Amino acid sequence: MKYIVLLGDGMAGYPLAELGGKTTLEYAKTPNMDYMARTGKLGRAKTVPKGLPPGSDVANLAVLGYDPAKYYTGRAPLEAASIGVELGPDDVAYRCNLVTLKSLDRAHEGSASSRKCYMEDFSAGHITTEEARVLIADIDARLGGEDVRFYPGVSYRHLMVWKGGQDKIECTPPHDITGREISDYMPVGEGGDIINDLMKLSRDVLIEHEVNLKRMEAGKHAANSIWLWGQGKRPSLPKFQERYGLTGAMISAVDLMKGIASYLGLRVIDVPGATGYIDTNYKGKAEAALDAIKEVDFVYVHVEAPDEAGHGGNMEHKVKAIEDFDKLVVGTVLERLKGEKGVRVLVMPDHPTPIAVKSHTSDPVPFIVWEPGHDEGGTERAYDERSAADSALYFEDGWKLMEFLIKGGISS
Repeated sequence: MKYIVLLGDGMAGYPLAELGGKTTLEYAKTPNMDYMARTGKLGRAKTVPKGLPPGSDVANLAVLGYDPAKYYTGRAPLEAASIGVELGPDDVAYRCNLVTLKSLDRAHEGSASSRKCYMEDFSAGHITTEEARVLIADIDARLGGEDVRFYPGVSYRHLMVWKGGQDKIECTPPHDITGREISDYMPVGEGGDIINDLMKLSRDVLIEHEVNLKRMEAGKHAANSIWLWGQGKRPSLPKFQERYGLTGAMISAVDLMKGIASYLGLRVIDVPGATGYIDTNYKGKAEAALDAIKEVDFVYVHVEAPDEAGHGGNMEHKVKAIEDFDKLVVGTVLERLKGEKGVRVLVMPDHPTPIAVKSHTSDPVPFIVWEPGHDEGGTERAYDERSAADSALYFEDGWKLMEFLIKGGISS
């Protein structure tokens, strides 16, 4: 048996009055996932254990079959692996977003770092990787040193490593505070003053940077600050093949998932045109998965677009992302698997990213386990939160779902 996971990041959500009380997943036209829900096994899984943050790091570890309560140490160490940054035992990695802050005090004189601001855009207008690399290089030159270094990643997602640093600081993800004044969300705890200073000083480096001046001239958001969060030390994760006896591959546009793949020993497959947003190469990811499954036992396809739209509170974009995921990813896989035997498919989000809150939540998420040629009945079922809640199939420990997928049932 071979296995394909098709994961639409943040697809689930809450009912919206604008959609007649439906969620974006209910409202979107998803004939392929609805078909799978009717002919496969539909259920729910809680991918975020109590007490842990509902991030994609925690939730995707659970989907991959790793108990986050046991293995999770932070988001940034996972991303460090994806860009080849080796962490020492005392190193603390921080996720370093390039963000757009908007001043609340336009008349205030003095440095940019002293002005009151709110979080306008956690992605700095989805800045290009090429532009971002220039900015991060200058941040490292001006603010880095023997103990602190900055490393470029992809688009707005980058990395800071603090040698011998603190990892118990309370940091807030920037996508959780879109539209809010930032003073109530600055890092707190032992060593928090150092992180605060770096974030504030970055504004003076970036505010009149040539890259940002060109972006503003073009009507784009300026990447006028860094935002540090998601810190942690290097985790210890058993390889996926050791754990499940399967060779595998990961397809994703984001460093987090590539970093998880690196730790788990999954081969990373880069797909041209994969962006992590609604303009991503959906079909290319599906085709790459179908090619890869000929060579390995397990392929994990991660699509970021629904999550990004949820964080932006963009209902239309989220519906489009879900529909494109259904048509171009799920539909492409289903069409190719017609008549095939020996392949099992799991479709699900990692966590909800409701439009109303613009952030992740820890609610259970709907999943489908499906095989070509099998019919579980349930002719009226659709793939959405409400239909899944009517199913008796539920995993309180979401990390156990992977074992269910592989073994075709719940083991003791």
